Amino acid sequence: MTTLIVLPHWELCPEGAVIEAEPGVSICDALLDNDIHIEHACEKSCACTTCHVVVREGYNSLEPAEEKEDDLLDKAWGLEPLSRLSCQALVADTPLTIEIPKYTINMAKEGGGKK
Repeated sequence: MTTLIVLPHWELCPEGAVIEAEPGVSICDALLDNDIHIEHACEKSCACTTCHVVVREGYNSLEPAEEKEDDLLDKAWGLEPLSRLSCQALVADTPLTIEIPKYTINMAKEGGGKK
């Protein structure tokens, strides 16, 4: 099992969390399996950016993003050099520290979200 540290997110995980995931599982599935309800509007098919995360530690342990993911990431709200789509990034053996951005592109377009 691999440890994932989830940094606090005002809505999805206010206290932050430490969870375990099997290598080979997507970050998105690991979060969902542990009751962290990250948005995934395209049902994890790499067709949107709502499951965007920033991998603060352990980024280099992930397989490189494929071209389709890179193209979509360009549209993600709050894009950073360590950004990944959590539905595409598979957990390896190295612990990860994950930050879920404050908003998704859906929230930014709808003007939603609390401060």
